[in-house]
Amino acid sequence: MAGIAEKIEREVASWDGVEARPHRFGGVEFRVRGHEIGHLHGNRLADLPFPVRVRKELVAKGRARLHHVLPESGWVSYPIRGEEDVEGALELFRLNYDLIMARGREEA
Repeated sequence: MAGIAEKIEREVASWDGVEARPHRFGGVEFRVRGHEIGHLHGNRLADLPFPVRVRKELVAKGRARLHHVLPESGWVSYPIRGEEDVEGALELFRLNYDLIMARGREEA
């Protein structure tokens, strides 16, 4: 059976244009169009960068927490406690992916 991080990595890396590579603080990061859409710290935590307004909405709705190191930034942290958190993590990665892809369409 695949681990939680492997499941998330397999799904996110399958999206068009996404590159998975080692993250500088360990784990794996995902990039699209030169932008990091987030990274995993093993099976326990996902960190994702959003515009501050989006971060405020996500935290207010309980979909993510303030980033564990940079709470004033647009970054959020998403604790992964078990299989039940995989879907929530994927939703956040997809939201960030869609935001970046939409920005690219506006620039085209």
